[in-house]
Amino acid sequence: METPKDQELWKIAKKRVGFKRHLASYIVINSFLWLLWFFTDKNDDHVGIPWPIFPMLGWGIGLMFSFLGAYVFITYNAIEKEYDKLKGNK
Repeated sequence: METPKDQELWKIAKKRVGFKRHLASYIVINSFLWLLWFFTDKNDDHVGIPWPIFPMLGWGIGLMFSFLGAYVFITYNAIEKEYDKLKGNK
């Protein structure tokens, strides 16, 4: 039988796996975009702002929020946390 704590851990694990998949796709796709830019840019001296920076920054913001949700702002049940503290299970 699963306890509420097990359910919370399951939710956290799903968020972390989701972040890792998000990170992997971010790296693969952005690497492809940079290679595409590098090999197809008609200007040989690569002057100016390269266009792959824009999808990289936009997607990076989403990736940052995914990281924060998975590792930093983990949702805990405040009542259970306080109960465990009072019980001595910190």
